[in-house]
Amino acid sequence: MEEEKRNDNALVMKERKRWGFFGIPWTFTKYYLYMKKLVIEQGLFRTVENEVLLYRVVDISYSRGFFQKIFGMGTITVHAHDKTNPVVVLKNIKHSREFKEAISEWVEKDRIRMKMRQSEFVDTGHPDLEDYGSDDF
Repeated sequence: MEEEKRNDNALVMKERKRWGFFGIPWTFTKYYLYMKKLVIEQGLFRTVENEVLLYRVVDISYSRGFFQKIFGMGTITVHAHDKTNPVVVLKNIKHSREFKEAISEWVEKDRIRMKMRQSEFVDTGHPDLEDYGSDDF
């Protein structure tokens, strides 16, 4: 049982931000995709770690500029229903398309595990429905 708990959030994939030209990994930003969360670790002397739970991800987009195409890199933008990190940008990743596909796959698996649907996070945009279900009269 203890081994199952440890493997429940195993590392799926990792990448690091590359320097703009030549795709050299001279930056101190690392991206880790676990089975339940996406972790962004930044810094050398002072390390800051941000995480986004995968079931909270609403949208994932992928883009590649001219120089990114030349050097085989791309940028992934993750929109999540999260107060501290609503938009997470993973810039200049070497295997960006594979990383994006892995995020999509594990987001879906985590939603199934949590028994959640996409509609639970969609904002209706209607101000009257904002307090629906509240006990305040």
